Amino acid sequence: MKIEDIKVYVCSPGRNFVTVKIFTDEGVYGLGDATVNGRELAVVAYLEEHVIPCLIGRDAHQIEDIWQYLSKGAYWQNGAISMAAIGAIDVALWDIKGKIAGLPVYQLLGGKSRRAVTVYAHVNGSSIDEVIDNLEIAIKEGYKVVRLQSAIPSLEGTYGTLDGKKNYYELQGSRPLPPEQIWSTTKYLNFIPELFKRAREKFGYDIELCHDIHSRLTPIEAAQLGKMLEPYRLKFMEDTTTYDNPEGYKIIRNHTTTPIALGEKFNTIWDAKPLIENQYIDFVRTAATHGGGITPLKKLADFAALYHVRMAPHGAPDLSPVCFMAHMHLDLWAPNFGVQEFIGFGTPELNEVFTYNATLKEGEIYIDDTPGLGIEFNEDLAKKYPYKRSYLPVSRLEDGTLWNW
Repeated sequence: MKIEDIKVYVCSPGRNFVTVKIFTDEGVYGLGDATVNGRELAVVAYLEEHVIPCLIGRDAHQIEDIWQYLSKGAYWQNGAISMAAIGAIDVALWDIKGKIAGLPVYQLLGGKSRRAVTVYAHVNGSSIDEVIDNLEIAIKEGYKVVRLQSAIPSLEGTYGTLDGKKNYYELQGSRPLPPEQIWSTTKYLNFIPELFKRAREKFGYDIELCHDIHSRLTPIEAAQLGKMLEPYRLKFMEDTTTYDNPEGYKIIRNHTTTPIALGEKFNTIWDAKPLIENQYIDFVRTAATHGGGITPLKKLADFAALYHVRMAPHGAPDLSPVCFMAHMHLDLWAPNFGVQEFIGFGTPELNEVFTYNATLKEGEIYIDDTPGLGIEFNEDLAKKYPYKRSYLPVSRLEDGTLWNW
């Protein structure tokens, strides 16, 4: 079965997505997600100019060899752009293999390890009171795991709580340049423990709580936060500091027992290797799109399992429903699965372009046994939503110093 053609589609049904479709000479096709938020067209160029010409005529069944060819075969390896391109090709090939076999992808990986995928919801608010009210709604909806984020008083645009409830496109107005937001570590550390104190006082400890710091702290500041949050027994605190220096996570680990999640920006297993083997983290959050596809994530899961590290794949709204379905299959299979980030099933516009069968019940997602990934992409409807150049925000400290967003 030969690869006959590969097409790349860019559409914006709410936000930009890059979708890859591989066609074979037997009439079977597969879908992959190549979205890198704010750098979408860079991935398109990499695919169209450097990847696709090398794949036409190759055997679509040779998933591992194609992955190695695109990775080892490129002297300039790794990085967000190239790995998203490779990831899209890899996921599409798994989709094809499942369709040919007449099996859902999770069966090709080894079968189910659980009945469904436990997900965590995002609960945000402009104040602690609003977050607590929204948390009550999430609990009533059946969620067992929830991520809490609250705006910090006197800081506009706190991460996880978009200013005026607008999306990033709206925040950029008529000038599509990165919005700038102000950050204060002191104000954050003085404020955020109260959010979890209030949540535990009202709802107790049966609901599992998470929190995303988005790499805003230094290692010792993250250690201080973890220590302050220990009484509230979080499931994990995420992205406490940048991962460029893994030894920073040793400092955090040595000072707090609050579990740590990291990895949404990882592109390869090598990014995660020292953090996992030294047991500096408890959850690894690499996504199929940004981590090179299903093939490397299966290896990452097996490696992480040796060190009691669980999988908690990134599930932000800039990952398309194709990535979401790839995660469903990985999560059903992985024996060391922890939890899946979930931001809902999207807008009507998104769901007319991407169609798939997934059901949320009591905080768990169920999928059916459709062969392959179980998702379709409507190219004609996608044309209704053309690409819009967009950026993620930029953070600065109160004195103007550029900081991590």
